[in-house]
Amino acid sequence: MDLGEKLRQARLDAGLSQRQLCGEEITRNMLSQIEHGAARPSMKTLQYLAARLGKPVSYFLEESAVLSPNQAAMGEARRCFDTGDWSGALEALESYREPDPVYDRERQLLWVCCHLALAQMALAEGRELYALSLLERIQTLPCYCAQALERQRLLLMGQASGKSVSQRLPSLDAELLLRARDARLLGDNIRAARLLDAAEDQTDPQWCLLRGELYLLAGQFVQGARCLHGAEEAFPRQAAEKLEICYRELGDYKRAYEYACKQKR
Repeated sequence: MDLGEKLRQARLDAGLSQRQLCGEEITRNMLSQIEHGAARPSMKTLQYLAARLGKPVSYFLEESAVLSPNQAAMGEARRCFDTGDWSGALEALESYREPDPVYDRERQLLWVCCHLALAQMALAEGRELYALSLLERIQTLPCYCAQALERQRLLLMGQASGKSVSQRLPSLDAELLLRARDARLLGDNIRAARLLDAAEDQTDPQWCLLRGELYLLAGQFVQGARCLHGAEEAFPRQAAEKLEICYRELGDYKRAYEYACKQKR
């Protein structure tokens, strides 16, 4: 008996109609969907319904929580993974049966993580070919692979094959920009500038605005103006404010006046 069926049976046993059980917390339509398995209640809703029916929440969860035939396999795989037994985790996953909406996502991520860990171990032991075969296996699975995991796979692939994979690595620009902003807020302008200078795309308006500001603070007004021009279209007022300062410091008062006027538009 699933959660919806148990909820309906408990309601009937209590002699309550759907409307009476709902009270003012949930709609009758929602309760009907829950009872027919078309919707899952939030924990808050389930706690409310259980209290109205005089039952503990566990009464509805004990059996309904076991919705997957893969629960035992996943439990063993997790145990092995947590203890560093990557091979044991993969062995446990061999009995896994798809599709399974409960565990498919976790199973695929766990499978990828185990292969990455085994490949890294193999590389440390000098077994490059085995590591390469493990990393190539990951490509055969259409998984929910986070960008960080894919980056790690490509880096290990490069170590195992001795070939460059840098062109296939995801760009770090977004992370570099974020870290540079944090460094700027903390007053570490030198670190912020170094982070920005490591970016691949130095035409992005956000990059131009922040790098231009850092040039300005360092007294490098020519470079600052050059960067800030790249941010004018996306950030007209902010760029104009800083460009006014740059051109005033460079002695170009005509252009400084032009950018002062742009700030008032």
